[in-house]
Amino acid sequence: QVQLVESGGGSVQAGGSLRLSCAASGRIVNYYCMGWFRQAPGKEREGVAVTGGGSIIYGDSVKGRFTASRDNAKKTLYLQMNSLKPEDTAIYYCAFKRGGTCHTLLETDFSSWGQGTQVTVSS
Repeated sequence: QVQLVESGGGSVQAGGSLRLSCAASGRIVNYYCMGWFRQAPGKEREGVAVTGGGSIIYGDSVKGRFTASRDNAKKTLYLQMNSLKPEDTAIYYCAFKRGGTCHTLLETDFSSWGQGTQVTVSS
């Protein structure tokens, strides 16, 4: 089992930036995927970005503004969020997937989840 601990959430004005981090621990295999999902009140959870297996994919709503990366030595996933908009306000979750393809934004494909961190963007 993999445990995920997130940090970096907070409040920011529209147009600002935030950087989220997610540190993984536990049984981590050589090949894995890590991704970011978010959920706003009254809305479905949506995929933000997934990295691993030589690929990085993004949800349409964040392309060109968000950048995901990972440090395999530190077993940490990052999400750099620039040009933030009020509609980015949500709880952001880190997720882990063992092997297989990393080219997926489907939450059901991920087996471990972080506690979530709140991101609030004001106009």
